[in-house]
Amino acid sequence: MKKHFILGLFAALSLQYASAQTSDLSVPKIMQDPKWMGTFPSKVQWDQQGETVYFEYNKEGDPADSLYKIQIASPTQIEKVSLQEKKSLHPGGGVYNQDRSKKLYVKDGALMLFDVSKNESQTLVDLGNRISNPMFVGEHIAFESGQNLYTVDISTGRLKKITNINSGSKPKEKNGEKSEKEQWLKEDNLELLQVIKEREEKKEKSDEYKKQTADREKYTFYADNKGVSSLSLSPDLKYVTFTLVERISPTSTDVPDYADASGYTVNLPSRPKVGQDASKMQLALYDLERDTVIMADLSSLEGIQDLPDYTSDYPDKEWEKKDREVIPAKVHFSDNSEHAVLSIRSQDNKDRWIAQLDLENASVSTLDRQRDEAWIAGPGIGYAFGGGTFGWLPDNQHIYFQSEESGYSHLYLLDINSGQKKALTQGEYEVFNPQLSNDKSHWYLSTSEVHPGERHFYRMPVMGGEMEKLTHMEGNNDVSLSPDEKHMAILHSYSNKPWELYLQPVGESDAQQITDGKSEDFKAYDWRDPELVQFQAEDGEMVWARLYKPEEGKSNGAGVIFVHGAGYLQNVHKWWSNYFREYMFHNLLTDLGYTVLDIDYRGSAGYGRDWRTGIYRHMGGKDLSDQVDGAKYLAEQHGVDAERMGIYGGSYGGFITLMALFNEPEYFHAGAALRSVTDWAHYNHGYTSNILNEPFNDPIAYRRSSPIYFAEGLKGHLLIAHGIVDVNVHFQDVVRLAQRLIELEKDNWEMAVYPVEDHGFVEPSSWTDEYKRILKLFNDNLLK
Repeated sequence: MKKHFILGLFAALSLQYASAQTSDLSVPKIMQDPKWMGTFPSKVQWDQQGETVYFEYNKEGDPADSLYKIQIASPTQIEKVSLQEKKSLHPGGGVYNQDRSKKLYVKDGALMLFDVSKNESQTLVDLGNRISNPMFVGEHIAFESGQNLYTVDISTGRLKKITNINSGSKPKEKNGEKSEKEQWLKEDNLELLQVIKEREEKKEKSDEYKKQTADREKYTFYADNKGVSSLSLSPDLKYVTFTLVERISPTSTDVPDYADASGYTVNLPSRPKVGQDASKMQLALYDLERDTVIMADLSSLEGIQDLPDYTSDYPDKEWEKKDREVIPAKVHFSDNSEHAVLSIRSQDNKDRWIAQLDLENASVSTLDRQRDEAWIAGPGIGYAFGGGTFGWLPDNQHIYFQSEESGYSHLYLLDINSGQKKALTQGEYEVFNPQLSNDKSHWYLSTSEVHPGERHFYRMPVMGGEMEKLTHMEGNNDVSLSPDEKHMAILHSYSNKPWELYLQPVGESDAQQITDGKSEDFKAYDWRDPELVQFQAEDGEMVWARLYKPEEGKSNGAGVIFVHGAGYLQNVHKWWSNYFREYMFHNLLTDLGYTVLDIDYRGSAGYGRDWRTGIYRHMGGKDLSDQVDGAKYLAEQHGVDAERMGIYGGSYGGFITLMALFNEPEYFHAGAALRSVTDWAHYNHGYTSNILNEPFNDPIAYRRSSPIYFAEGLKGHLLIAHGIVDVNVHFQDVVRLAQRLIELEKDNWEMAVYPVEDHGFVEPSSWTDEYKRILKLFNDNLLK
């Protein structure tokens, strides 16, 4: 008994000591306007000669970032770009011709042609309408305007409209038939009046002759009020492909703004809910020589009628075997115009086909099929209309693309003649943003080969081979390569060091730091370099996490687990986090004696296909058990009291926090759910249908994944915080949950609402209020 009393007294004294820990940080300091941290470069771009680097910065303490520059010849001199010079610059994007001597871009609605050697731009076309999608096509330049394609002859400057697509419907032909009464009157009149009869006969003969001898009327394709997108022109000017988009107008949710400047409640338009499919798409081939449009036949795509595996969970439902709706991306023509290929997704996102389009009959054949019973995604794969890594090599024989076939997103070549596919990269890492060198002999690409939480830039032979590592600083190296491929402008950061600009010649090992934007106030604190650790999950998988651990003897015995948002996002890495406020808050918590764990749970990015799809049909399954295993890890390996464990996060992190407090209350005793999804049937289609399918087709997945169904399990203390004008996760979500908690007679929860905040908070006062409440929640409930 005496021994127990002494131990209890020692524990009480330890807790009292831990509670008294202090920090040089405070919530108001952390959550003030981020400018207090300093100024950090962004949006890097080069001039066309590779002599000047432009970037957004704020060296002079202006109200907002401005454009600055450095010269390669004198990189230490950072100069602010004048307004006149800024106006004269052309956009960083654009399209080059084959030898990269000229570039097309659009500026202020006009099509511009830039001559690299002369460093001069000229206006080619200014129609007064929006111009987009410029391209070099042989001796011509093509562009899109008003849902049609136009060409400009480079030598003569002649402008020609080459498609005739009308957004409306075809006019109804006038009916030449007359009523019985009208016909009788005409015939009777012609019998009585011989001259009139002769004139009528002459007119009919003349009209017939003109019809037979006249030029054929130019063909018009009527889109029937469907949208036209993804226009592409063959280099020989014989074919145009495009996508017809039939948009459906689903019911959307209005988000009321109670704090509008007008003094009235104003409804903000927002999104529809999951399951309301917004469009249907068709691929069309415009044959310019035959002057007609053929709708592509996609029925031959391999497995087009395959049903997903989850349908076996609903044996009483009749599932119809039919061609699935698909989303065709932009068609890519080979330079010799002999071949056309494209990426096609099934609308249920379980298939991605690389297909070849027959230019004679608009049929397609499958070159490669990637099937995932969960959903297709990953770096370089692209979304919806395309956007992924995809194109031709100069040999007109090989196409390149990225695929998760091996379990990780890698770069592939495919020979369209033999069908042979070759992986250019392979291993348990992912590839990001591959691009061909100017002479098409090499690839430049970033990968996570060194470490899942590190990014480096490489060069590799175009047909594959040894990768040459070009960057060497630990952390993340976001490279902008100069147009002449001689220098790299590198945005680099490390876990406890925000982004700075570096300059490095390609092939050399040392990078020169150009900016140092941290404020003196920011430098005054010794920001932690969190330890990257792994712990074992219940299914044997090793989970990566960031660990913030107090100095020896300063632990208060309590633990906090942070859950990042977005689901498919990585936060356990060696670079400056987008969650910089949370990073600073974790430093504050650690100063106060808390042990903090930040987990890349199942569903996070950076660890391949199986990790990404580990949440399929059950959000709040493995992603939640990873948090539980993290709590066990803190208790077993780092001396945290299992009875004093908290959890918090925003968006997806808020959802996991709710699931943790409702379904695992023995492990989590306090939690803050910020801007959280409470019922996935009320979230958007593009994100949710990938993971849970559609609620009317797979209600099992939604029922077991939505916190609102498990609210009766709440035992610990819950803080709900949400912006009222959140047009992403609607405030309605937490209103419905609040009513559920009221009906369940739960009294250990509270709600903080923020009348002027959307999903991502903007006002420092809102951030400060929210995180003061979070800190109070943990102090009041985990330090007892």
